[in-house]
Amino acid sequence: MIQFTLKCANDHQFDSWFQSGTAFDKLHASGMVSCSVCGTTQVNKAMMAPRVSTTDKAATPPAKPRLTEPASPAEQALAELKKYVEKNSDYVGRDFAKEARAIHTGDAPQRPIWGETRGDEAKKLIEDGVPIAPLPFTPTRKSN
Repeated sequence: MIQFTLKCANDHQFDSWFQSGTAFDKLHASGMVSCSVCGTTQVNKAMMAPRVSTTDKAATPPAKPRLTEPASPAEQALAELKKYVEKNSDYVGRDFAKEARAIHTGDAPQRPIWGETRGDEAKKLIEDGVPIAPLPFTPTRKSN
């Protein structure tokens, strides 16, 4: 595994792990690497400081972040977005594509929904003019 510091066209900087440098290149070339803040796929590797081991045992190790709290303003914003979406919309699970299409055609009542769908189904919804957007998180019950 390798960690890269990435930067998007909107100047957001974030870290992400990849299986290898080649894996990053393949995912990036296919448009599968996106900004964790704004979602753009215009992402490139940022300047990174190499991690060099030292033999200086006297140095104090950095404090470990508390895993129950967001570590950065971006993570805090994502946590707030997730809380808002879960509170103010209906989770329709894997029926998202069917339900979004029904709302769009007027066969189901107008309401905010969110859920899961395959990439090809999402692409078809977009092609058919159904207004959808990807969310940068998973449902709470699927999170650790």
